[in-house]
Amino acid sequence: MKTKTIRQRVSFKASPMDVYNMIMDARKHQSLSGERAVISKKVGGAFTAWGSHICGFNLVLKPGKKIVQAWRATGWWPDHYSIAIFDLEKSAGACELTFTQIGVPPNRYSGHYRGWIEAYWTPMREIFANGTISAKTQKRVKTNRTRRISADRFRRKLSSKA
Repeated sequence: MKTKTIRQRVSFKASPMDVYNMIMDARKHQSLSGERAVISKKVGGAFTAWGSHICGFNLVLKPGKKIVQAWRATGWWPDHYSIAIFDLEKSAGACELTFTQIGVPPNRYSGHYRGWIEAYWTPMREIFANGTISAKTQKRVKTNRTRRISADRFRRKLSSKA
């Protein structure tokens, strides 16, 4: 079975611990999508996000430094998990997040690649910079959720940089 790997690097005006908490705290995570999130803070513990669209379990948790999760979305091959790695580093008043997701089904790669940017990194940047998510971003996230998840359509057009 062939899979693809997503690699992204993003900077936030926040501490590595703030970024870690945004991903691992269910209430904060839920603020990104408006959908329910349940997240264990223990290694081996389970999580769900975007309602029940995303699920998995924690493999490595180093607060403020690293998160490694077995991660899957609805509609993936049965029992198939990817590995999502969030490496956090302090950098001149900011946090550099290096994200790698190994094992993404090829037919879902473009949607997930754009999804991390549109549904995670952009709202997180806005929250850390302004304390809230802009109405434009909230609308886009909701539209994406409604159109893509409800319709089970996940392919997205990517730029040549992806």
